[in-house]
Amino acid sequence: MCQDMAMTRRLASVRPHRVAVLALEPVVGFDLTIPPTVLGSATRSDGTELYDVQVCGLEAAPVRASAGFTIIPDHGAELLAEADTVIIPGTQIPHPRFEGTLTGQLAEALRTIRPGTRIASICTGAFVLGAAGLLDGRPATTHWRYADKFRALYPKVLLNENLLFIDNGDVITSAGLAAGVDLCLHLARRDYGSEVANRAARHCVVPPWRDGGQSQFIERVVPDEGTEGTAPTRAWAGERLEQELTLTAMAAHARMSVRTFSRRFKAETGQSPGVWLLQQRIRHACQLLENTDLPVERVAESAGLGTAASLRHHLRSELGVSPLAYRKTFRAS
Repeated sequence: MCQDMAMTRRLASVRPHRVAVLALEPVVGFDLTIPPTVLGSATRSDGTELYDVQVCGLEAAPVRASAGFTIIPDHGAELLAEADTVIIPGTQIPHPRFEGTLTGQLAEALRTIRPGTRIASICTGAFVLGAAGLLDGRPATTHWRYADKFRALYPKVLLNENLLFIDNGDVITSAGLAAGVDLCLHLARRDYGSEVANRAARHCVVPPWRDGGQSQFIERVVPDEGTEGTAPTRAWAGERLEQELTLTAMAAHARMSVRTFSRRFKAETGQSPGVWLLQQRIRHACQLLENTDLPVERVAESAGLGTAASLRHHLRSELGVSPLAYRKTFRAS
């Protein structure tokens, strides 16, 4: 494999790196356009194009997209055998997405990829790599919304939905949708250096590097509190996040012993009271950063996180970004 990759680098000096983007019906149209746009913008300082990006289908026939239109790729699956890198965009193709298997036609197409070829996925394209067994025992990522489904179908994969992309060398996966931009810029940076990647990012009017990971975009669903068990105490605590809330105080509100309360709490939420309380405070801090102009220090106090330093620590640990970076990303003008 090392010899193959060395040969690829030598050839790259005399011809563009060949990229095949495999559109699998119904393909996510946004994902499909990312590699031709981003990698197609990667040039040397003299304008020489560094990638030859082509789109193919399993056949040279129209491919339906998931958003109400159809694309006509220039090539069929024969393009895969010629590629230095194969990229699989997000797709709703039934067998990999819902059954954990490949159709015979798709399996045969993937078998034509030469040994040593780099394979990457964008968003739910990771389901195809999972079904092909290319991710078994390896870390990978996909769109956070489909993480539970992915784990159920591909338990051998070390899924981490908090990251924007994960590079395993010959197999690379990216998170949902726009994370495909981060993936392609990473490929350009890895293949040709930061100057080329930065030039492509400027052309596409996107940042060359994004702080944090996909975790900052995950919806934090608030469970229905209900009226039984520890639910009333969770609602009570949620209204008093700025106060000191001890385990003893929460158990007393629920009229339970600390031991019983802790056991019931974890059975109902899947978390210990302390972990749950910290996540509620972080979530509330994020809401304040998004929806108010409060200084970071005041946000930390209102969320019960104490100091600005404490808020920075927890936000960096949980989401990978600072409070100011989070506000800059999500605060409405």
